[in-house]
Parts: sequence; structure tokens; C-alpha cells
Amino acid sequence: MLLSWSKMDVTKRILAIIPAYNEAKSIAAVIDNIRTSVPQADIIVVNDGSADTTENIAEAKGTIVLNLPYNMGIGGAVQTGYKFAAQNGYDIAVQVDADGQHPVNEIPRLVEAITNHEADMVIGSRYVEMSEKEASFTRAMGKWVLAKVITLLTGQRITDSSSGFRVINQRVICLFSHRYPRDYPEPESIALLIREGLRVKEIPVEMNGRTSGRSSITMLKGIYYVIKVTLAILIDKFEPRVQLKESKVR
Repeated sequence: MLLSWSKMDVTKRILAIIPAYNEAKSIAAVIDNIRTSVPQADIIVVNDGSADTTENIAEAKGTIVLNLPYNMGIGGAVQTGYKFAAQNGYDIAVQVDADGQHPVNEIPRLVEAITNHEADMVIGSRYVEMSEKEASFTRAMGKWVLAKVITLLTGQRITDSSSGFRVINQRVICLFSHRYPRDYPEPESIALLIREGLRVKEIPVEMNGRTSGRSSITMLKGIYYVIKVTLAILIDKFEPRVQLKESKVR
């Protein structure tokens, strides 16, 4: 049963962050759906050097648009959003893809887990209940292997380490505003949080199909992805821990 937004803690300041690169065909619908599901949330679109009309459409929808000078990739775009959230004192940040795959009607349920102090980051997972079938065997196998690697390296069972559908609290906002992986950041950021002693929880969701475009992940890219993320997590184990402040970042 979906949680009504009216039952959420409206005293919390919520920011929805949408990293976008050439998503003119889908960005308007994503913004509209977030406003319907979480009307009390502020929305920013981080325009990651788009060559299409993503910026104009987002501005016409009345959202805050942060334009990056060039295509920095998903890590740089998302961290830009987290820096904005930290500097403006938001309590909760929601990460939503601009391609329409994330079921934004589930945001209240993920936010509820944060406000109930069940976790510091809540991930919308496709695989907790195995309710969704992957269209590509290669993609499914790659994600399965990566999930097993993350589970082995962190000691916590993770089923969907590549999901970018996430909600985080203020402490994680502070951490991610200072340190956030640049390439393929989703799995690395999970390992970072667990290493810092923060709590990660997955909640089952049913993802939508893409409203436009197609995935660029091939078999070779998938293999590179798994190897690169595994090495990055191993290297990160030797990085100094981040000293977090309890107060809001201004």
C-alpha cells in the first residue's frame, strides 16, 4: 500500500535532485510526477552539459536548474545536487533519474523509512523481491555479480547496488557533499556509507521502462564496470574516514 504524502512529516525540508543529460523527451513528465507524489519537495535539475533543450524545459517547469559547464558524468552531477542540499540546509534528499524509469510515486514510502530512522540511506531496489525481469541476460548477470561483490566486501546483503533511486538523510547529505564517487558512483557510495558506519536499507520497487533513449551498457562495458567498481571499493578501504559534523552545513 502506497503511503500518502499527507502522512509524511511535512516539517522536513525535502529536495528532489534530478541529474539530466539530454533528457528533453522525458524531463517534463518526471518533474510533473514528482510534484504530484511529493508536492512539498523542492526540485532541482542538474543539467549535465546537455546539447538538447533539457535546460529550457526544466526552467519552463519552474524548477531550479544548475547548469554544469560540460558533461561531468553522473557522479559530478549528483554531487552538485548534494552540495546544493547541504548548503541550503535540506533534511532529506531524493535522487531520481530523468529518464522516467524510477517510480516516483514510491518516494513517500522511501522518505517514511528515513523519517522513522530506519536507515540513513534508503534504496529503491528492483531485486529485493525479484519482481522485475531484466530484458538483457548480460545486464542481469552483471548486476547479480556486482551485488555479490558488494555484499562480500561490505558484509551487508545488497540486491540492487546500481539503483540510482535513493533517499538520504542530512548526515549522508553532508558526507556526499564532501566525498562522492565520480564514475559509476552508486555501488561505491553504498560501500562508503557502510564503511562510515551508516545504515543502508533496500525497499522493493517496480521500475518503469524507459520513456526515451536506450542503455549504453554492452557486455564489455559491463565487465569493465564490475572490475572497476570492485577495485575502487578496495582502494577506498584505505582512504581516511570523513569527519562529519552533526550541525547543518551552511
